[in-house]
This record gives sequence, structure tokens and C-alpha cells, in this order.
Amino acid sequence: MLAYISWHGPAHGVDRAAYEQALLLLHRSLAHRPPSGFRGSAAFRCEALPWLAPGRGADRAEADYEDWYLLDGWSALGVLEESVVARGHVTRHDALAGMAGVTSGAVYRLGEGQPRVEHARVGVWITRAPGHASVTIGDLLGDGMDRERSGLWRRCLGLGPAPEYCLLAPEVPAGVAATRLPEGWRAEVGRRELLFSG
Repeated sequence: MLAYISWHGPAHGVDRAAYEQALLLLHRSLAHRPPSGFRGSAAFRCEALPWLAPGRGADRAEADYEDWYLLDGWSALGVLEESVVARGHVTRHDALAGMAGVTSGAVYRLGEGQPRVEHARVGVWITRAPGHASVTIGDLLGDGMDRERSGLWRRCLGLGPAPEYCLLAPEVPAGVAATRLPEGWRAEVGRRELLFSG
């Protein structure tokens, strides 16, 4: 399974409530008329994302937004791209795009665990040191974490700066503590609030 992740935030002066309303209308539109290969979406309000900062300069947001679009595969990504700007969705898409000040995105593939992104109240973005082997969900979760409610995603296409791994979990896992990660690795933990799932 693939996930197209869109990170974005409102332009300076845009009312946050209006921005969130436009975001919800786009997700509801896709849920009502899903494109082929589309497995659902989720929208989160999250702590300000560091990789969006270069696009903002001094205009740093209090929160950013993160959308997950779950897809059967690469062909479904193309269908989503065409559908979102076609009849049925284009009005909703353009309304949100017109209010956005900064955007970035990436495509991630589910490596291990579950694709239930709506359960994840924590997103852990991991960058590994060069030359190290790939991580497993067991490496990152630590003892006692619920594997049935966690998923490890790996970036397979970056459309801007984006960490290599994303671990979605219901709580901060012990395995991503600085004392547990291999030397040179970084983990950024961000809490999120679910705005839409469907």
C-alpha cells in the first residue's frame, strides 16, 4: 500500500477556521466520490513541521496540516492526481489551494504494521545515518507497544524535503528515545489531532 502525504499550511492572513473547513470539504468530496484505487484519507492538525519551515521564513505557523491519501499502488496515484482537479472535486481542491501558503509532499510505502493512520496520535519522523541498515518496526517501537495499531512507512518518492521513515503510533514509542537510536540517527516526534478520516 502507498500513501501520498501532503503537508501544508495557510497563507499569512488566512483564517485558520476557514482553512480547516476547506480542507474538510475536500476530504469529504473524495470520500463521497472516491477515485479508482483510493482506499481513504485522513487529515491531521499537527505541531509545526520543521521541513515546511524553509518555505515560510519568519512566518512560522503554530500548527501545520498533514493529509494522508491511501492508495492501492502507483497507478492509483495518477488517478488521484487527475481526479482531484477534475469535475466533482476541482472546486474543493482549488478553494483549499487558494488559501495555502506553503506545501510539500511525498509518497511513502507501508513496510510493516497496519495502515490505520486514523489511530495514530503520534507521528515519529526518522532519519537514519548513512551506511546503517534499514530499521524494523520492532527496532522503533520498543517493548510492549501495540503492533496492531502502529505502522512503519518508508519514503519512496520525495516531492520536497521529507524524512526517510514515518512511524505512526498511538503513543510515543520507547524505541525512538535518543538513548535507543543508533548513533547519527534522528527522530522527530510530532503530536497530531485527527480532523477527518474516511
